[in-house]
Amino acid sequence: MAKTTDDEAKKPVSRGQKTAAWLMTGMLILGLGGFGVTNFGGNVSSIGSVGDITLSVDDYARAVRQEVAAFSAQLGSQVPVSEAIGFGLDRKALQGLVTRAALDDAALKMGLSVGDQTVAAEVLKISAFQGTSGTFDRAAYRQVLQREGLTEAAFEESVRRDVARSLLQGAVAGGFAAPEALTETLYKWIAERRGFAMIRLTEADLAAPVPAPTDDQLKAYYDANIAAFTHPEAKRIAYAALLPEMIAKDQPVDEAAVRKMYDQRISEFVVPERRLVERLVYPDQAAADAAKAKLDGGATFDSLVAERGLTMDAVDMGDVSKADLGAAGDAVFAAAVGSVVPATSDLGPALFRVNGLLDGEETSFDEARDGLSEELRMDAARRAISDKVEEIDDLLAGGTSLEDLAREKGMEYSTLDHVVGQQGEAPLEGYQAFRAAADKVKDGDFAEAVVLEDGGVVALEFLETVPAAPIPFDEAKEKVAESWREAEVKKALSAQAIAFKAAVESGASLGSLGIVDQTPEISRDGFVEGAPQSLLPAVFTMAEGEVRVIEEGDFIALLRLETVKPAEATGEEADALRAALRAQIEQAISQDAFAAFATAVSAEAGITLDQTAINAVNARLQ
Repeated sequence: MAKTTDDEAKKPVSRGQKTAAWLMTGMLILGLGGFGVTNFGGNVSSIGSVGDITLSVDDYARAVRQEVAAFSAQLGSQVPVSEAIGFGLDRKALQGLVTRAALDDAALKMGLSVGDQTVAAEVLKISAFQGTSGTFDRAAYRQVLQREGLTEAAFEESVRRDVARSLLQGAVAGGFAAPEALTETLYKWIAERRGFAMIRLTEADLAAPVPAPTDDQLKAYYDANIAAFTHPEAKRIAYAALLPEMIAKDQPVDEAAVRKMYDQRISEFVVPERRLVERLVYPDQAAADAAKAKLDGGATFDSLVAERGLTMDAVDMGDVSKADLGAAGDAVFAAAVGSVVPATSDLGPALFRVNGLLDGEETSFDEARDGLSEELRMDAARRAISDKVEEIDDLLAGGTSLEDLAREKGMEYSTLDHVVGQQGEAPLEGYQAFRAAADKVKDGDFAEAVVLEDGGVVALEFLETVPAAPIPFDEAKEKVAESWREAEVKKALSAQAIAFKAAVESGASLGSLGIVDQTPEISRDGFVEGAPQSLLPAVFTMAEGEVRVIEEGDFIALLRLETVKPAEATGEEADALRAALRAQIEQAISQDAFAAFATAVSAEAGITLDQTAINAVNARLQ
């Protein structure tokens, strides 16, 4: 068979979300249908208990499936259950199930419950049970529950528990207020701004260039840094490969097919003249005329946009053709760049500003023929290789060696040394599928066909382990010289930066030492292009007027803190930030309180788990 490349505790509900539990149940019922999760049956019906609450096999299976579905949605592709379990999602599902059971047990012992009327109201809200009219459909209700292996009584009891649990969660996690001192301390820390001046030192700033090294210096550097000039342990791999470009030139191409492809993709080869346009639409012609009069009277297009409560992004049409503009096309394309013209758009009367002109381009069939022909040849080569994959697998399964396979099927046979987890210089190592197969292959494995990303195919086998070994000095000399030079330049720049620092501290101006980059104001989460992540944390630990050398990697700079601007005491932005901080603090306290409560009730109730049953469910889920 050919391989391919396609190969806690839950957070508490916030106030106003008392229906979160039943909503989760409804989503669960909707989402699990596609997975075919039904009753697991068998002699084992539970995986354990928390207090008086039994953890059923089916509930655990559903919890695992739910975590897998959520994780898959986050990644944007379906994750196999076996991989998800490897990531620990089964343990996360179990933790959530235990926490919910502990809360259910606590609610039960407190006598906290809800009546049938509340349960009925919650069930009626679940969209999975609604018919085409948008109202509750008993037949749909019965069918969904039957498909999921649930009885009406069992499901309604779970809803009752969910609502009671949400009430308990709300009581435990609700009502917390952020301490004002904490809010204000965090606000002042976050809202503080600083300004600094910086000289970034480069090799051009050195008083004298770094001299060329002698052979003795290079040899000494080589010996002192031998690990950097050592080939890592590698796998020597033999392979037989057939890539599309190897046979593309031999594939026939029909001129009619080339012409058809050109005609089908004509928009790529014949690009009409275009304009960069902004469009400001008005509700009627009178309003558009009044706006044009304001424009003629000295108003700007930008001010008209602001007057309508819009942003410039909202009126930007990008680059458009005459056809894209419909009835306004002639007027807009006749206008000069920078002018504003009135015209009727498909949305009504409008003003159009022309910001730029893009010339049309045309590639003739004769000019495009060679490129299109090559595409057709490559497609034909991929199809030809695809037709051979199964035959290649059969030959390998029958014991054909890679060398014989290469001769018989016109493949390339060779060897390469592959370092696990690295992409080497060999062309084949540019394919992720090849690297993955090479990483896994080991002594004794049978060769099999691996389909590559571009439609090629390769078969490989392990030959031997190549131990790590130093690269001979003469072979590594060029790399040694480059590394030595980088180290010497960095050393010289570091010394220069220290000398500059002493000069500034003695009264010299930054401007007399080099080009100064000024950053008048920046926050802790700001960004300085080209600077390492350590720069801003350093800025916010410096005293006003302090001079410091910052070094990280190849970045060396002299920094002086110019200003420290405390957080604004009042203002809309200040109030908004404080409100956001209060909300985050309250949520954090709420979560901590709920986590502590959940831990306490779990410990008080007592947890019993059957690991054998859990393992059995995990195995069946896979």
